[in-house]
Amino acid sequence: MRTKQFKAESKKLLDLMINSIYTHKEIFLRELISNASDAMDKLYYQSLSNNSGGLNRSELKIRIEIDKDSRVLKISDNGCGMTRDELENNLGTIAKSGSLEFKSENEKVEDVDIIGQFGVGFYSAFMVSDKVVVESKAIDGGEAFVWTSRGAEGYTIEPCEKDDNGTSVILHIKEKTDDENYDEFLDEYEIKRIVRKYSDYIRYPIVMDVETRKLKEGTEDEFETIIEEQTLNSMVPIWKKNKSEVTEDEYLSFYKDKFFDYEEPARIIHSKTEGSATYSALIYIPIHAPYDYYTREYEKGLQLYSSGVMIMEKCADLIPDHFSFAKGLVDSEDLSLNISREMLQHDRQLRIIAKSLEKKVGSELKKLLTEDRDKYEKFFKAFGLQLKFGVYDKFGLHKDSLKDLILFVSSNEKKLVSLGEYVGRMKDEQKAIYYACGETVDKIEMLPQSEIVRDKGYEILYLTENVDEFALKMLDEYDGKKFANICADELDLGSDDEKEKLKEKNESSKDLLGHMGESLGGKVKSVRFTNKLKNHPVCLTSEGNLSVEMEKVINAMPSDEKVKAQIILEINDSHPIAAKLEELFEADKDKVSEYAEILYAQARLIEGLQVDNPSELCGLVCKLMTD
Repeated sequence: MRTKQFKAESKKLLDLMINSIYTHKEIFLRELISNASDAMDKLYYQSLSNNSGGLNRSELKIRIEIDKDSRVLKISDNGCGMTRDELENNLGTIAKSGSLEFKSENEKVEDVDIIGQFGVGFYSAFMVSDKVVVESKAIDGGEAFVWTSRGAEGYTIEPCEKDDNGTSVILHIKEKTDDENYDEFLDEYEIKRIVRKYSDYIRYPIVMDVETRKLKEGTEDEFETIIEEQTLNSMVPIWKKNKSEVTEDEYLSFYKDKFFDYEEPARIIHSKTEGSATYSALIYIPIHAPYDYYTREYEKGLQLYSSGVMIMEKCADLIPDHFSFAKGLVDSEDLSLNISREMLQHDRQLRIIAKSLEKKVGSELKKLLTEDRDKYEKFFKAFGLQLKFGVYDKFGLHKDSLKDLILFVSSNEKKLVSLGEYVGRMKDEQKAIYYACGETVDKIEMLPQSEIVRDKGYEILYLTENVDEFALKMLDEYDGKKFANICADELDLGSDDEKEKLKEKNESSKDLLGHMGESLGGKVKSVRFTNKLKNHPVCLTSEGNLSVEMEKVINAMPSDEKVKAQIILEINDSHPIAAKLEELFEADKDKVSEYAEILYAQARLIEGLQVDNPSELCGLVCKLMTD
């Protein structure tokens, strides 16, 4: 018996196939099962082409057998089988795919999913085996043959005894080493797990004989061990069925079993798309966030299948970051896979599918907001932060598609409102969408500026999360209405007459205000009187794009780079403190300087900012009390 060399260039090429292409050793079982499925598809197609009519598709199956004592794992099918020449050509030539040849010759075949493309999947068996034996008998060839190889050293082909058509791949599993444990591939439960993970939706039954204990008939406590054939795979994926064929309970059961969630999802999206990209998708929108969702450890992505075979457990490219909460899967035959079928080539089809899914998820979330407000608000409390980050992220690339999905607590009954709802009930004379920032809703309500805005009957959006103001700054406007921070210098609520009077007062008091500004030594850009405060004596406002709240957020980040907002100290022109300052300025400028420090510290405390020198403030207050 002569050992033949592989028809590839060298041992180096086979070593590459075995050791470099596949990341996970368990992939070998997926590849061999896929090959078996292809063989049965070919047999089924040949029976249709020949009008033989004798094939009962329900009899086609893939069988897995484990012999721990002999360290043998066997994968068999009753498909088309291979002749001697086909064994020579398909297994003797690395990277030659008989499945791909069949597929290209029969492109218009319906109801036949040919999975193999590259002709290298079979060789993954050598990752876990030191000897591979293939027994095969073609459906239309009289004699059976056995192909045997120990790897790169070559292979032999010789006649063998085999009663039925089909192929058996017999793997002699490697011995356990210090670095690798190959025993797991002889473990019944591990084999079941791998089958369910990668090949659960192969269209043919994958069966295995398992031992079970049952009560002996006619007894109450005597058991007997029997061997039963158990089907390991589900075969028909629910996402390939029509929606009308799948019940709500089936959708929910699949979700809970597949994604280990104890709660029902907020939304189920089942879609099939044909055209520029053909795919089926089953996506679930969870109602609550996983414990690690807002951590670096969380890994986003949808499961990716190709013709029912799982290619990737988490394909991050299929879903954008702002929808990273979505769970589910996509099944497509159109994607260009790399040679190991473990990763995607970044091609146009992938981008088309991802864009389509993004639109679909966004559309379904808008429907949820409209159709079931309570459920959407529960979802938003879990994932709203991610949506708002999506508005700001990538320089606002997705802001237009997300702006109608974000909610904020409103001064109107302290309930969540959308931007559309806010604008829809704005007063005719209202010029802007007003908002305020703070740690909590209660603290925002205590801001001096909020009092007069509410008194005018204007609604205020309460922004309590760090990303909120950044998102609104990125939006800039909604439905033609600009956003206005009530704590910003640009807030404009007064009449022309009131503005003129305030301008005159600031002009006449410029020496006083200038002295106070100098006394604060650059802590503020300027000091001025304002008519925006009702009962409060003082507040801080910001000038320019950087607000006081944004300064707090940025400076709290773990970075050496700090920013400073352009702060203005505003004093209520109708508060008694204004008259007191003007009176003191003529008699005791040093006292005015002390008042300026106290008022500035008070304003910082109201804004939730730290006081620069608490001891100095304490001393000034005590001095004031004892004078």
